[in-house]
Amino acid sequence: MDVELAKPFIKAAVDVLSTMAFIHPKVGKPFVKKNNTATGDVTGLVGLTGKQSGSVSLSFTKDCAVAIVKNMLGDEIEDIISDVKDAVGEMTNMISGQARAGLAERGLVFQGSTPTVIMGDNHTIAHLAKSPIMAIPFTTEAGGFTIEFCFE
Repeated sequence: MDVELAKPFIKAAVDVLSTMAFIHPKVGKPFVKKNNTATGDVTGLVGLTGKQSGSVSLSFTKDCAVAIVKNMLGDEIEDIISDVKDAVGEMTNMISGQARAGLAERGLVFQGSTPTVIMGDNHTIAHLAKSPIMAIPFTTEAGGFTIEFCFE
C-alpha cells in the first residue's frame, strides 16, 4: 500500500475537524490493519466506486465523538446518540469527500456512497475491498479516532 495515498485523508481530517469542530488532530503513523474490529466506539463508513472500488471509515472514541458534537452544536445536545450518529455521518461524508478530491489529483477518481454509521463496543467494519486496509491513527485533546481506507 502506498503511504502517499494517506496524505489526502490526513489533510482532509485536519481541515474538516479544525474548521467544523474546532478540534486540531495530531496524526500518528499509518499502518496496515490486520483485523476488522473498529478502533473506536462509533464509526462512519463510506463505500467507494469508480475504476476501482473500496471504502473509507472514520472510527471515533466516544469522548472524541461527543466533543465534536458539542463543538459543532454549541453544547445544545438534545439526543446524544442521535446527534453523535448524525455528526459522525457528516464528518465521514466531508472528510471522505475532500480526500476523494485529493485522490482525484493523483488519478484515482471515486464516487462515495451515503455514509453508514455503526455504534457499539468492539463493533466490526466490513471494508468493501480485499486489498490491505491502511489505518491512520489520530489523537485529539478529547480522544482519538482512526481513518481506514482500502481500494482495489
